[in-house]
Amino acid sequence: MELRNSTLGSSFILVGILNDSGFPELLCATVIVLYMLALTSNGLLLLAITIEVRLHMPMYLLLGQLSLMDLLFTSVVTPKALADFLRRENTISFGGCALQMFLALTMGSAEDLLLAFMAYDRFVAICHPLKYMTLMSPRVCWLMVATSWFLASLVALGHTMYTMHLPFCMSWEIRHLLCEIPPLLKLACGDTSRYGLIIYVTGVTFLLFPFSAIVASYILILFTVLRMPSNEGKKKALVTCSSHLTVVGMFYGAATFMYVLPSSFHSPKQDNIISVFYTIVTPALNPLIYSLRNKEVMGALRRVLGKYRLLAHFTL
Repeated sequence: MELRNSTLGSSFILVGILNDSGFPELLCATVIVLYMLALTSNGLLLLAITIEVRLHMPMYLLLGQLSLMDLLFTSVVTPKALADFLRRENTISFGGCALQMFLALTMGSAEDLLLAFMAYDRFVAICHPLKYMTLMSPRVCWLMVATSWFLASLVALGHTMYTMHLPFCMSWEIRHLLCEIPPLLKLACGDTSRYGLIIYVTGVTFLLFPFSAIVASYILILFTVLRMPSNEGKKKALVTCSSHLTVVGMFYGAATFMYVLPSSFHSPKQDNIISVFYTIVTPALNPLIYSLRNKEVMGALRRVLGKYRLLAHFTL
């Protein structure tokens, strides 16, 4: 097959899930609802955590960073997918594809690490409450945040530069929701087996290790909670842990499928569906799961919204 050089003037064709669905209009409406939910819920949570002094604690700082990552992650993918479907134009420039890949990898990898740090924060708060302010001081907390962003950006930059320098074949049709490494490797004309091994190692490092740490943290939390005398406290903790693990499992499970499982397990349609979970579904669910049962967050949201209503009333 004829090779086509990777240049900034070239364009890819993104054939996402909206163009490859039996009910595209219904799916498009669902994606719009999920995106608006992600924007609203993450935006309000960020606003409350920023404004409310009572929420200026390590736990809520990490939660605010998660909302920021989710907001940016879904905004890197969803508006482009919706615009392409509505305009019936699915092209993305070479530079645009590289930028989308870098940003999506950065947000996804940073969230992988941050969720593990959040689980550690909850472990310290519940299992070692007397040591909490020492083990989770503001300095430690900001170090966790900086580590997540820095390592994710570094890995994303390396993978983006290498992937976009691969020789691609004449067919530049990406049957995927976004510009991502696995579907782009299918377009490469050279031998990518060694690079596939590097992707596997990266996937294990950024997905399986953090997920194992999260599961271990929640197991230790459950052991501590089950020793509590209060049945109501046990029930509340079990419900909270199960909801957290459900949304975390959805995020890590989908990402692990894409980046860790061998290519023989993949098909374009299946990959399209899987990518929706970590780019659209979990960013919409995360703020609801982590804040709806939190009385401090809900109280802060009411106070912030009350202030803005009062301000709007006096302005009018």
